[in-house]
Amino acid sequence: MTVADARFCSVLPDGLGDLEAAPLLCAGLIGFRAWRKAMEGRVVDRLGLYGFGAAAHLLAQLAIAEGQKVYAFTKPGDLAAQDLALDLGCLWAGASDAAPPEPLDAAILFAPVGALVPLALRAVRKGGAVVCAGIHMSQIPALDYADLWGERTLVSVANLTRADAQDYLPRAAAAGVRPHLRIYGLRQAGQALADLRGGAFTGAAVLQINPPP
Repeated sequence: MTVADARFCSVLPDGLGDLEAAPLLCAGLIGFRAWRKAMEGRVVDRLGLYGFGAAAHLLAQLAIAEGQKVYAFTKPGDLAAQDLALDLGCLWAGASDAAPPEPLDAAILFAPVGALVPLALRAVRKGGAVVCAGIHMSQIPALDYADLWGERTLVSVANLTRADAQDYLPRAAAAGVRPHLRIYGLRQAGQALADLRGGAFTGAAVLQINPPP
């Protein structure tokens, strides 16, 4: 028997198996926290997601269910991720160096690419927000003040709270959020990381400790 402090436990949504629930507890939660940060002090109707991987494909489903228009930005040439975004209901999908068809109210950067920060700032309207949601990022290039001017906000998020999980999991369940999974055995962890770096799958990867024979 395993005993855990109840203060640090969350109730998983009904209808999700362990493998399906796993991405919600990391990628799902960081996307949710970044999303709420993006909406602080502003109405967000048009939301841009830079980097359409585990976190973004979960957040897109929730944002669309709540009535937002979602624009997905992927690595140039990543047609598989763009197709997934459109299949999930995103209004537009294109390369990360492309301009969206209309100004965004907010943008969230999941891709750890500092060069995307000025591009995202140019993509949002005056008073809009750019949220950096990764735990690391390559160097951010020098900014032109004109890109930040107009009361645009640039902010990062870090860490998750118990309240985030308590708020997110019921909302994700109500919205019907479902991860697109690539399952690996625990002994395949190295291959999973290599495939992640190489863009060999869309959605989220999960390690299964005791895979079926």
